Amino acid sequence: MPRPSISRAPIRPDRLRRIAGQSFAFMPHRFLREGFLSALAPTELRLYVFLVLAADRNGLSFYGFERICNVLEVDLDDFLDARNGLIDKDLLAFDGTRFQVLSLPSRPVYKPSRPLRSRQDFDSDDPATVRQAIRESLAEADSCRRK
Repeated sequence: MPRPSISRAPIRPDRLRRIAGQSFAFMPHRFLREGFLSALAPTELRLYVFLVLAADRNGLSFYGFERICNVLEVDLDDFLDARNGLIDKDLLAFDGTRFQVLSLPSRPVYKPSRPLRSRQDFDSDDPATVRQAIRESLAEADSCRRK
């Protein structure tokens, strides 16, 4: 059974993206297709996209951490974790002042997961346990407000 043909024509030809003298950020399709997207933690992804958008044609960005934290609405510790994670994954270079978004390495780097053994491991690293703790905390706060 032949597959139906999908049109490649723009849905909204009146709204095609144009450079028009401005910078034009891009992410190669490999970023999605080869697993780089799934290798990033949420804050790493937010920082990476921000730096891609802020970068010049050489991938350089001069935004300081205070401005980045402000725009992304993250605290300094989360910013540092994301920055260091992107550096460890060979997606970003940083010289103390400037960031450079690098060309993609040959393959993504995944953070190795460690086994959850103790109650403390589950409390701090298991997404389901953390989610449940947050829900319980929110429910408790909500009941206190209603009193």
